Amino acid sequence: MQRFTDKVVIVTGAGSGIGEATARRFSQEGANVVLAGNTKAKLDRVARDLPPERTLVKVTDVSNYKQVQALVAATLKRFGALHVLFNNAGIAVEGTVTEAPFDGWDKIMATNVGGVFHGCRAAMPHLIESKGCIVNTGSVSGLGGDWGMGFYNASKGAIVNFTKALALDHGRDGVRVNAVCPSLTFTPMTEDMKGDRKLMAKFNERIPLGRGAQPEEIAAVVAFLASDDASFVNGVALPVDGGLMASNGQPDMA
Repeated sequence: MQRFTDKVVIVTGAGSGIGEATARRFSQEGANVVLAGNTKAKLDRVARDLPPERTLVKVTDVSNYKQVQALVAATLKRFGALHVLFNNAGIAVEGTVTEAPFDGWDKIMATNVGGVFHGCRAAMPHLIESKGCIVNTGSVSGLGGDWGMGFYNASKGAIVNFTKALALDHGRDGVRVNAVCPSLTFTPMTEDMKGDRKLMAKFNERIPLGRGAQPEEIAAVVAFLASDDASFVNGVALPVDGGLMASNGQPDMA
C-alpha cells in the first residue's frame, strides 16, 4: 500500500519502539517522515534505513513548547506542509502515590500530557489547512487503572480524554483526532519485563491472544487511523490489546 504518498508526517518518540516502527511504516507507504526525539543517535539509526530525500531528523524535547514549534517550522520549511501528527513520545513512572518519586508527577505530565498538548497546539493550524489528522498514543492504562502505576494512568487518561475533546472541537475543521491504546508491547520501555517469566505468564494469561504485541502491530493500526481508510473515524480511543479489555475481570473458569 502507498496510502501516504506525498503526505508529510511527524512522529515523536521516533527513535525506538512504537515510534520507530510507525515511522518505518509511514515511510514504506510513501510518506515524507520527520523523526523527532530526544536522542540524535537513535533518530539517525532509524533514518539510515529510510530514503534521505523523504526523511528529516529533528532532535526535540516535546515537554518544551518552543522546541515543538521549531519542529513544526522545520517540517514546513523542508516539506512545505503537514498532514499527520503522531504524538507518541512518552515516559513511565512506577510506584504508588506515596512511593513514586515526588518529581515524577511533574516529569510524566510534562512529557506525556504536555508533549501531546504542545504538538497539537503547534500543528493544528497547519493540519486545518491540509485537512490532516492527529493520532495520539494513549494506552489501556488510560482506559483503566494498573497497580502501582497511578502517575502513568493519570497521564494516559488525560491523553484519551483530550483526544476526544480535540475531535469535537476540530472535526468541523476537517481534522480527525484519534488515539491508539496498546496493552503490553515489546519495546525498550518494557525490555526488563521480558525476562520475568512469572510476570509474562500473568500477562499471557490475561491477554486472550496469549501474548504481548510487537511494535509493528501497533504501527499498523496507527497507519490505519491516519489514512483515508479511517476517513469517518474521529474521537476514538482504540484498544490494541489482543482482547484484554473484552474481559469483565473475572477469571477463566475453564
